[in-house]
Amino acid sequence: MNRINLKLQENKKLLSIYFTAGFPNLNDTVAIIQELEKSGVDMIEIGLPFSDPLADGPTIQESSTKALENGMTTKLLFEQLKDIRKSVTIPLLIMGYFNPILQFGVEHFCEKCAEVGIDGLIIPDLPLTTFEEEYKTVFEHYNLKNIFLITPQTAEERIRKMDSLSDSFIYMVSSSSTTGSQNSFGDNQKNYFDRIAKMELKNPQIVGFGISDKATFQQAIERQKGAIIGSDFVKFISQNNIANIQNYINNLFI
Repeated sequence: MNRINLKLQENKKLLSIYFTAGFPNLNDTVAIIQELEKSGVDMIEIGLPFSDPLADGPTIQESSTKALENGMTTKLLFEQLKDIRKSVTIPLLIMGYFNPILQFGVEHFCEKCAEVGIDGLIIPDLPLTTFEEEYKTVFEHYNLKNIFLITPQTAEERIRKMDSLSDSFIYMVSSSSTTGSQNSFGDNQKNYFDRIAKMELKNPQIVGFGISDKATFQQAIERQKGAIIGSDFVKFISQNNIANIQNYINNLFI
């Protein structure tokens, strides 16, 4: 069974962390993954840097630019990850835009993901119909889960269509804005969390965008299976030594 599905079966709320591969330094990728697992994180999203990250806020945009300047490429990322399963057991996902994956070759990309032990892909700009008609069988062949994103504006019919095509979890974007941290969620977001929970989708939901501390983490997991922290963690590692990751994670729960 895919590692994501095994993790989702656990009787607990899940914490997923996003970071940009090749940031702050080109060769930090593996060390960050290892420290996050040691710190008790449930899943990790490895950001594939891209020159035009439309869905990302300034913090992740800047980290993506820096990673590219450092020399990060798709090919290099797979080289960095070739032995990751010798030391890391939790689910690993790659989050990136479709253009670099298409340039690399979609099937070749999926093959390399399976080779190094990637469990799923989050591709915000991959159209639903394109995935269903052209790539669903490829993903299934390599046992990769495609994670769809929904927002407060996503129509119920579309959400249910995504749910029918999914076999892991739905990435529930907390607002229609770009990525970034905030101090709390408003009534509109809380109503959105409740509305999606009442839809009783077959796939659990994990909330992302705007989660930065214990308070927002707890709000996000009240109705959903877990939460994702991205921008705030990227900001943290840009200002702190990787060895301090344990303290960052501990502060979310203490």
